[in-house]
Amino acid sequence: MSSSDRRNDDGVEQMIGNLLRAGVLTAAAVTIVGGVFALLQHGSRLADYGTFQGETAEFTSVGGIVRGVMGLDSRALVQLGLVLLIATPILRVIFSLVAFLIQRDRLYVIISSIVLAVLLFSLLFGGG
Repeated sequence: MSSSDRRNDDGVEQMIGNLLRAGVLTAAAVTIVGGVFALLQHGSRLADYGTFQGETAEFTSVGGIVRGVMGLDSRALVQLGLVLLIATPILRVIFSLVAFLIQRDRLYVIISSIVLAVLLFSLLFGGG
């Protein structure tokens, strides 16, 4: 491996690290802001620990979450933070795939494609 290739790999690794850092920090910030708003809006309600109440159907799709965020719903903001957190590693795999395509590294293009396919399949069809 030449020094030029090594510098190129270091640059890609640095960008991937920055992508992961930015994704996690953004997801955390959005979730924290949503949590604070949720406490301000619903913090005085008495909790019923005897019955589990999951998220309403409107916040189980990305479109519903976006509509909720636009309507300034704090629960939708928390959900958006979680979606961003889930999207971060998927974006990392996509970024790696593009980098391997540019480098013409067929083996890693194939491996990254398989990983991306498994992630997307699990995300879209793996829920219970």
